[in-house]
Amino acid sequence: MGRTYSECLAKYTHGARLVAAAGGKRSSQLAEDYDIEHEETVESLIDRGDVNAVVITSPEQVHKEQVLMAAAVGKHVLVEKPMAPDLAQCDAMIEGCAQARVKLMQVKHWRFRGVFKKAREILNEGRIGKIGQLINVCHVPIEVSLHEIETRPFYLDPAGGGMYMGLCSHTFDLIRFLIGGEATSIFGNIQSFGDHQVSDLSIIAQLSFDNSAVAQMWVSGEMPGNTFPGTRMGVQIMGDKGLLDLDGLGKLNISTNKGWETIWEQPALTITNPADPVRLEAYSAMMQEYIDAILEDREPSVTGKDGRAAVELCLAGLQSSREEIPIQLRS
Repeated sequence: MGRTYSECLAKYTHGARLVAAAGGKRSSQLAEDYDIEHEETVESLIDRGDVNAVVITSPEQVHKEQVLMAAAVGKHVLVEKPMAPDLAQCDAMIEGCAQARVKLMQVKHWRFRGVFKKAREILNEGRIGKIGQLINVCHVPIEVSLHEIETRPFYLDPAGGGMYMGLCSHTFDLIRFLIGGEATSIFGNIQSFGDHQVSDLSIIAQLSFDNSAVAQMWVSGEMPGNTFPGTRMGVQIMGDKGLLDLDGLGKLNISTNKGWETIWEQPALTITNPADPVRLEAYSAMMQEYIDAILEDREPSVTGKDGRAAVELCLAGLQSSREEIPIQLRS
C-alpha cells in the first residue's frame, strides 16, 4: 500500500509532493524507486520540517502510536484500514488529532471506486426512492487469503484484527456509505471452514439502521477455487421506487419502471497490480480528497469517526457470533 500511495502522489494528484518514506523492510527500495529521501525511523520522518502530512500504511497494531506521534507535531494523517484493533485506540486517535487541530482521514477507497460513487449519486437523487433493503457480498478465494496471510504475518497477531477485520472494515463501511445511516443492531455468525486453521474467515450478518433500512452481509475469505460472478465486492439495493445492482469491479445497473439499464461500467483493472492506472483511480481520488481537505482547511469526506464506526461493527459482529445474540449499537 505504500507503493500504491506513492504512485498516486507521484503521477495522479496535485497540491502535494512525495518527500520521504520510512518503516518496514521495503521502504528503502520504495524511496529509491521514487527518488525520495529514506528515513531510518518513522519518528525522523514525522519530525522533518518539509513534511506536512503523512500516510500511515503500517499494521493496525501500531496505528495509534504513529497517528498520535504525527498529531503531536502538527502533521495531518491518512491512516490505512482497519483504523485500530479496538474502540479505545480509535477514540484516542480521534481525540489526539482533534486536540492538535490536524486532519484525520481513514482509508476507505471503495467509496471512491466508480460503481459505488455513481450509486451514491443516484441514491442522493432519489431515483430508486427510499432504501428498504441492501445485500452486500465480498468473496475472496482461499488461495488469495492464505497468500496475504503469508506475506502479512501481522494478520496472525492476536493484538490485531486479523484477516476478518481487514475484509469487514471495508464492507461495513460500504454498507454505511450506501445506506446513508448508522447501524443500530447487528446479528452475526462468524466461523471458518476447511483445514487451513485460520479463524473468522466467513461471516453472515444482518444489520438494522436508524433510517429503518436493513442490510445483510456475506463476507468470506475462503471461497474454494473461485468466487461467484460479481461477488468480489457486490451490492444489491432495493428502494421503494426501483433497484440497484452493483458489481464493484463491473457494472452498475438500475431497474425502474423502464426495466434494467446499465448506467456505468468499471473499466477492467488488475486489483493486485499497485501500478495499474485504472486500479489507482479510486486511490488517487481518495488521496486528492485528503490533500484538498488539508489545503481547504475542512473535514475530509471520510473521517476518523467513519473508521471507528467500521471497527465498532467488526467487534460487535464478533461479540454477536460468540454470544449468539443480536448486539444493540445505539439506543
